[in-house]
Order: sequence, then C-alpha cells, then structure tokens
Amino acid sequence: MNTIHNELKNTARVAGIWYLLMAISGIFGFLIFHSEVYTSDPQETLTNLTESESTARIRLLLEFAIIISQALTALWFYKLFRNISQTAALATMIWGTVNSMVIMLSAIAMAVAISVAASELIVADKILMVDLLTKISAKSWSIGSLFFGLWLIPLGFMITSSKRMPVWLGRVLMLGGIGYLLSAFIGYGGVSASWVGYLTIPASVAEFWMIGYLLIFGIRPEVDAATTE
Repeated sequence: MNTIHNELKNTARVAGIWYLLMAISGIFGFLIFHSEVYTSDPQETLTNLTESESTARIRLLLEFAIIISQALTALWFYKLFRNISQTAALATMIWGTVNSMVIMLSAIAMAVAISVAASELIVADKILMVDLLTKISAKSWSIGSLFFGLWLIPLGFMITSSKRMPVWLGRVLMLGGIGYLLSAFIGYGGVSASWVGYLTIPASVAEFWMIGYLLIFGIRPEVDAATTE
C-alpha cells in the first residue's frame, strides 16, 4: 500500500511540475512578452514583429511551452486519477489535450505573422495579414477557453468525490470551469461588460491552489481520504 501511494505521490508531483510550467509560461507569455509584440493597432504590431523579431520569437516559444506543458499535465492527471474514475480521468485528459491543440492555432498564427513581417509583401498587405493573424491567435485562446473550462469540471469532480485532496479545492475547480464556459458563451453572445472577466477568477485561484497542493502534499492516501470531511 505504501509503495503504491508513494508512486501516486510521485505522479502527483510530476503533474504539479507540468502544471507549474504551464502557469509560468502563460504568465511570462501574456503578462510580459505579449503586449511587447501584439497590440490593438496592426501597424504597430507589424513594426514590433519587424524591429523586435527576437521578442516575437520568445513569445512564440512560450506558446510552445504552454501547449506542451498542458498536454503533459493532462496526461499525468489521467495517470493520477484513473483509479478514482476512469471516465472522469479520461475526460480530463481529452479535454485538456483538445485545449492544447486549439492553442496550437494561436502558435501557428504567431509563426505565420513573423514570416509575413519578414516577407517581401507590400506594407499594406502585411498590415492586413498581421491584423487577421493576431485576431486568429486571440480568438483561439478565447474559444479554447471552452475546453479549458471543461477539463476543470471532471478534475474537480474527482477531487470532491474521492476526497484525496481538499474537497473545497475540487468545488472551486468546478466553479472555475463553469465560469470559463459562461464567460465564453456570454462574451460571444455580445455582452462586453467588465464583470464577465470576473467569472474566471475562481479558476485562477483553484489552479494555483492545485499546483501548490500537488507539489507540497501530492495526494492523500485512500484510507485517510475516507475519514476526511
């Protein structure tokens, strides 16, 4: 029993490492590098792509890191939770992987934008193409949030039903998943109110909580979970 649990704890910590890498690459990608390249003005974006190509390439590589780390996090979550619920673990892996694949569209758009900026096209055509590619990248993320929301729901369900992690962690994960789904539907339904962004806050809280718990504690033994309220 101890050997099995130690193996699960190791699996949990590896999952936590992948999840942490996904968070770090997302933070650096969006909060630091993204605005240095991509803006609401396509002409300014083209200038950034041309004059700061190295920054644009770092932003692209961070997108690669997000894609890879999310796919690996989804796989390790399946390994961690498959004995709790095969169906929910499989759903978590599939939906997490699909979200990773949707983000690939953003990476492809970024890669093409870099190529367009360095091409021999006339400036007017470059601006039009960069504008389109920037919008494709942004919409890939916003529509991909559907699957990001979906993967949090079975993940939260497995935690609340098994009690192998804090029950409230599972509940906040499910709430965050629902928040992502609602924000996508409401946003694309034409509502642009500032409060829509608040719907994803529970997910952000739960994700950092999840990362910390995985890295520090791993997962509770099944016998302890049975007596935990």
